[in-house]
Formats: sequence, C-alpha cells, structure tokens
Amino acid sequence: MPLTFRKSFRILPGVRLNINRKSWSITTGSKHGTHHTRSSTGRRTTSMNLPGPFGWRKTSRG
Repeated sequence: MPLTFRKSFRILPGVRLNINRKSWSITTGSKHGTHHTRSSTGRRTTSMNLPGPFGWRKTSRG
C-alpha cells in the first residue's frame, strides 16, 4: 500500500489551503454549499453538495 500525504489548513473562514505530495490548492466556499477549488497544476473544480448522497462537480483544466 503506497503512502500518501495530504494536509488542509483553514486560512480564513471559508478559505482553505490544501497541500499534498505533488501540488497545492486553494478552496473557497462553504462546506454545505458551492465551493471552488484552484490547483497549482491548473485544475479548476466547482462542486456542490446536494441533499442525501448526491453531489455535483465540474472540473476543467486552465
């Protein structure tokens, strides 16, 4: 089983800095609403949690 590294820091209310072994990203938005993520590799993701086990996600390359 490979070892992984992932750490998330809360910078401000609604803003998180996520760090893993290969890149970092900034996430803005609330946990229960829409949130946007921009990665150092150029990936942009918009996600929304919906009631129950449902969710929506759109990912694009910058």
